Amino acid sequence: QVQLVESGGGVVQTGGSLRLSCTVSGRSFSSWTMAWFRQAPGGDRTFVAAIDSTADNKYYFDAVKGRFTISRDNAKNTLYLQMNGLQSEDTAVYYCNRVAGPFGSSWSPFDYWGQGTRVTVSS
Repeated sequence: QVQLVESGGGVVQTGGSLRLSCTVSGRSFSSWTMAWFRQAPGGDRTFVAAIDSTADNKYYFDAVKGRFTISRDNAKNTLYLQMNGLQSEDTAVYYCNRVAGPFGSSWSPFDYWGQGTRVTVSS
């Protein structure tokens, strides 16, 4: 019933910016902690950033701190990731999901995933 649709990816030069969106349908996500994950070519899906239901708390993977900003619009059931100063290492497919946590520095995503949106950073 819950559907996650990511959008906003594309091809950018090193140092460029993108704003990703994740729209949730089927259920309201206003009470959910939400997160972004990414999967680089040939790599595992890893945590990028999270935001609690009220947007009072935000968490980031160290490598993206100061460059990425997570936000949400509960009225629109939409999650965002503003990405600035993009680097080649940021190339990946980006996914959103509901999460439980933090458990220390880790997160537990729920079982449903969208198709993701691809970000390619070129030199």
